[in-house]
Amino acid sequence: MYVTSADIKLTNNDQVIIWKYLDLSKFLDMLLSQKLFMSRSDKFEDQYEGTFSEPTFEEIKKIAANNPKFLDYYKSHREKVVVSSWHANEYESFAMWQIFTKNNEGLAIQSTIGRLKKALEVEKHFQQFIGEVNYIDYKKEYIPFEDTFFPFLFKRKSFQYEREIRVISDVSHAKISINDGLKIEVIINELIEKIYIHPKSENWYKNLVVQMVKKLGYEIAIEKSDLESDILI
Repeated sequence: MYVTSADIKLTNNDQVIIWKYLDLSKFLDMLLSQKLFMSRSDKFEDQYEGTFSEPTFEEIKKIAANNPKFLDYYKSHREKVVVSSWHANEYESFAMWQIFTKNNEGLAIQSTIGRLKKALEVEKHFQQFIGEVNYIDYKKEYIPFEDTFFPFLFKRKSFQYEREIRVISDVSHAKISINDGLKIEVIINELIEKIYIHPKSENWYKNLVVQMVKKLGYEIAIEKSDLESDILI
């Protein structure tokens, strides 16, 4: 279930194109389970995920001087927040192919913010919030902490190329322990508008994806990325 929040920044344009780059095994798991994997926030490669910038941390330390549990809450809260990351871009991203796929294999799911919202409507157990990531200087700029989701919507400027849109869920109320992440219900045909096959993949790989998607009963447009197409000279 997708829920809006006045505190979380997100464009009003539901037609904004978003992408998720992933390997074949993760893609198949999504189709078979009809669920979207959300990673535990403290399991990301960036150790700053869900933490605060230096100016904010200094303020939190002052508050925590009289209330030690205040700081402990933010440290442990990262284990209860799960995230699904998407890349906002009108076009494919060469950098995203390089970072999130290997061995000339993998694929990209193309969707829109509007489709993502509708696809999440089927999930009844956990509330989802969608927000744009803000990229700041962690040594100088302030991260507000009135909303517990704010630390997860800020990243260092060195990650600006990600142009990230995040689906975030807080599972604290569920009183469950999660290891690497959590799977939530989604409407696959609503979520996926088109599938792009890795630009350097062989034809057999595209045919394999086409056959598998068809056998699983999905009617989704599939094409090979043209980022590596022949030059016209």
